[in-house]
Amino acid sequence: MQTKNNTKELGTAPVGSLLLKYAIPAVVAMTASSLYNIVDRIFIGHIPVVGTLSLSGLAVTFPVMNLAAAFGAMVGVGGSTYMSIKLGQRDYKGAERILGNIVTLNVIMGLLVTIVGLIFIHPLLTFFGASENTYPYAREYMTIILLGNVVPHLYLGLNAALRSTGHPQAAMVATIATVVVNSMLDPLFIFVLGMGIRGAAIATVLSQVFALCFVAYKLSDPHDLIHLHQGIYRLESSITRIILSIGLSPFCMQLCACLVVILINKGLAIHGGDLAIAAYGIVNGVTFLSVMVVLGICQGMQPIAGFNYGARLYDRVTQVLRQAIVLATVIMVIDFVFCVFFPEYIVIVFTSDPVLSAMAARGMRIVCLLSPVVGFQIVTGNFFQSIGMPKRSIFLSVSRQLIFLVPFLIIFPEIPLSDGTLWGTDGVWASIATADGISSITAAVMLWQYYHGGGSDHLKSEVRGQSIRHRIAYFFHNRLTP
Repeated sequence: MQTKNNTKELGTAPVGSLLLKYAIPAVVAMTASSLYNIVDRIFIGHIPVVGTLSLSGLAVTFPVMNLAAAFGAMVGVGGSTYMSIKLGQRDYKGAERILGNIVTLNVIMGLLVTIVGLIFIHPLLTFFGASENTYPYAREYMTIILLGNVVPHLYLGLNAALRSTGHPQAAMVATIATVVVNSMLDPLFIFVLGMGIRGAAIATVLSQVFALCFVAYKLSDPHDLIHLHQGIYRLESSITRIILSIGLSPFCMQLCACLVVILINKGLAIHGGDLAIAAYGIVNGVTFLSVMVVLGICQGMQPIAGFNYGARLYDRVTQVLRQAIVLATVIMVIDFVFCVFFPEYIVIVFTSDPVLSAMAARGMRIVCLLSPVVGFQIVTGNFFQSIGMPKRSIFLSVSRQLIFLVPFLIIFPEIPLSDGTLWGTDGVWASIATADGISSITAAVMLWQYYHGGGSDHLKSEVRGQSIRHRIAYFFHNRLTP
């Protein structure tokens, strides 16, 4: 049973142990979520005869799925963040109304995305890089995913709410359940029933239905402080406006990701063909795993930062930020070691095609060159979002994708080399790594400005009147070290 103590601990328990309590279930859940996507790629990549083409077709669906997920993320992240702030202010009725609005908004947006996606599925997939060879596989997979689109919208939104209301373990169990069910259904539908890539899509939707039922059940307990019940589902303009405002950052990030994947797919198609797109599907899946772990840390940070910011316990807000940065950096250093030095051992899980394996391993090495600094950038962007400062978070996400990555994706592949050839596919991979490095520097500047440039009045007084040298020493000694 959930009591007020479940949320009060966010403002009283030691920050380090509290972050681990909330982050570990979220990390397990996010890792499971990324494995959940990787499972499809592993099984699809080993479909007899058409495995490589199926992988290419699946890679083409990424931007469409990102676009659909953008709307769900806007509601889920925005709503759960707003709930955490309300719980920190002890406005429990307000938090419950936010929960109801999350449900209604996700149903509406999920249905709209389904309708629009099915109507324009052909031009969308073609625009996102589907060739004559890969289009049938992309359409087959995407049609089923779109038909069940309301389910993941509701599941992701309610799962985020479950974490914010003091049930991180239950949220973790729900996500793990999707992986387990999907892993069992994939081989059944793909190989036993001979449904191929269509079977993978059906397995995906059914596993999400199972998880949604579990989450809805957990949030329907009338003994809990915050729970689903009649009278909370009517949309309130004041609530929806704030939910969408806070959630605009992840929405923009997903939207930019769509544009980026379009350019990546088109660049790879020009310089490497369908095989290069399949390689990107593998690279993206593997690198996405470590990013999801970092996002799990951010999800653990979010209710703690949001609650304490709402309760005006600003020292605790900074403590959780500092510790989240340390954890995220450790994860991305591990990612760097494996992906740069041992990519061949990772790629072999997805395909036995030697040409595709070599192409994916080379791409992985280049893409992950600056992985150690990526964790800091992700945590900083999510920190601003967690304390209700969406403009800063939006800028960080948009600048990485649009201001930095897009120009590099256009310029780098066309750079001529000394042997008369173009940089080509290597230029595409290098664009991603370069954008990661520059966006991390941008995040560092913005975090400095927040603490020392007037964005944080409650901390500004602590360093007012000090020299730049003393401010630097203060920040790194008191804010970014344990």
